[in-house]
This record gives sequence, C-alpha cells and structure tokens, in this order.
Amino acid sequence: MKPSEVRAMSLDEVKAKETELAKELFSLRMRHTTNQLENPLKLRIVKREIARVKTIIAEKGRAK
Repeated sequence: MKPSEVRAMSLDEVKAKETELAKELFSLRMRHTTNQLENPLKLRIVKREIARVKTIIAEKGRAK
C-alpha cells in the first residue's frame, strides 16, 4: 500500500488498518516459527507497512 493511499484514509480507517496489519504480522510470525511460511520476505513487507501506517498516524495526530 502506498503512503498516498494511506494518507487519503481517515484517522479511524488508518488505525483499523494498523490493527489489521498487526494481526497479519502475528499470523506470519507464527507460521514462520512452525516452518509453514512460504515467503519469509513477507514479514519484512508487513513490518514496513506497519511503520508507514504508524508514521502517518503520528503526522495526522500532530496536524490536529
């Protein structure tokens, strides 16, 4: 997801996206520890998306 797409969302939608990504990351970590994860690079991608979302939440918080 591109940062411009996240910035276009409302604050509530962005926070919901953050929780969704956190759940996905947890699921990926569990699958990774049990050696069922086919693409371990997906962990890195999801972590970066979480960081992007958190940065945008902070920007929107400062804007208020």
